[in-house]
Amino acid sequence: MSLRQGESTNAVAAEVQGAEASGLVPGARSASEPAAALVAAAPADPVPPVRGKKAGRLQALDLLRFVAALSVVVYHYTARGRGWHGPVRELFPRLHVVSQYGWMGVELFFLISGFVICMSSWDRGVGAYFASRVARLFPAYLAAVVLTASVVAIWPGFSLNTNKDNILINFTMLEVPLHGRPVDSVYWTLLTELLFYLLFAVVVWRGLTYQRAVAFCVLWTTASIFVPLFANRFAGVVFQPEYSPYFIAGIAFYLMYRFGPNLLLAGIVVVSFILATHQIQADVQGQATVAGDQLNLSVVYAVLAACFALIALVALGRLSWIRGKWTIVLGAVTYPLYLIHQTIGFTVISRLDRHLNRYVLLTGLILVMIAVAWLIYRIVEKTLGPKVRRALTESLRVPADLR
Repeated sequence: MSLRQGESTNAVAAEVQGAEASGLVPGARSASEPAAALVAAAPADPVPPVRGKKAGRLQALDLLRFVAALSVVVYHYTARGRGWHGPVRELFPRLHVVSQYGWMGVELFFLISGFVICMSSWDRGVGAYFASRVARLFPAYLAAVVLTASVVAIWPGFSLNTNKDNILINFTMLEVPLHGRPVDSVYWTLLTELLFYLLFAVVVWRGLTYQRAVAFCVLWTTASIFVPLFANRFAGVVFQPEYSPYFIAGIAFYLMYRFGPNLLLAGIVVVSFILATHQIQADVQGQATVAGDQLNLSVVYAVLAACFALIALVALGRLSWIRGKWTIVLGAVTYPLYLIHQTIGFTVISRLDRHLNRYVLLTGLILVMIAVAWLIYRIVEKTLGPKVRRALTESLRVPADLR
């Protein structure tokens, strides 16, 4: 399997509202620069005026990220359901009807990621962009790898990818291309995010503007349509046609938020949604096998439309009323919760299932996972994130005597 994370104007926002994450593609290729230049130079397509929206914290996105993460957690515990003494569709018959669609929280993650990465990259150089992404992703990720490996070492059973060499490979976040195996299979989205960051870095390097962001969306959409026709594995991995529509739509939604909606941006979103409905059919078949039921494609399309609609409401400012410290707390726990919940959760379920009422175990496990995620944020992310960012930023500066 292959899964999920911006910054804001205050210290917490800078560390919490990133990728995901959780919360994880492509960008403008150098070979496509002529097309990008045409878009950027076209006099008939002036830059829309900025609507006065600052790249501050959008607390609605915190809430939506938490909802996405929680839906994935509940899906894994009650639809995928490893560790229980019986089939989860029989143990949780009513909940399973809904939770079997919870995997679509990943699609919502990717939509949010496109929005937030575009927002947090505005007016930044590629060095600051690189430092912020590393500082955002790695501290919690490394803590999650160590914690998961430790739990499985104490209670063996569910991750079986915890030999020392494999754990070291996991520390790179590149275990799949390095022919390792993830300590927890949810890490697949992180590689998807990393590829998105890498491609979007091309735009950041050139200088992120409205025209270049639009060109990026158009070029990536084009590549996503035609790459599968040539069956080029490398290009397929880089351009990720399965997930590119979500990141592209997220970028277009941010441009709507910053500059106001227009026909071009709406067209990008509509095309992305159409492509997403096509690409998700393969996921439906795979997830139906995992969840043990035949998923209703109409329900999948409805949930997908709801995900797009929610980000559209954020872009149009219709969810700006969602405010409060509680949303910041929820945003803070989203990424670590996603990273730690699956393998550790399955392990705990397998040990306690026959000793506790299943609903008590399910509720208690989710609450404990949220609490542990909060501790990872407070102890690891909030402490190490700013230090890593400062150290990387300083490292990327050219010494004065070499200028």
